[in-house]
Amino acid sequence: MKSKKLKQAVALKFNPEKDNAPRVTAAGKGVVAENILDKAIESSVPIHEDQKLVKELIQFKVGTEIPPELYEIVAQVLIFIEDIDGRRE
Repeated sequence: MKSKKLKQAVALKFNPEKDNAPRVTAAGKGVVAENILDKAIESSVPIHEDQKLVKELIQFKVGTEIPPELYEIVAQVLIFIEDIDGRRE
């Protein structure tokens, strides 16, 4: 029997006026991940699925800036989100 993967989610926020890098604002597995995703949907926050990136980011405490080695991949996600936001307008 195939086991069902536990859902994981990480939320990021970047304020270039205040932060040096994007920060982890929420992270969790299972029910917590479901709640993060539900809140994002309710707030019309774009969702980007990347299991490898989530696996990396979920290790960091909430409030932590992402490390430099993740800047490039997270920048690609932020560009993706800006593109989606531009299409909504």
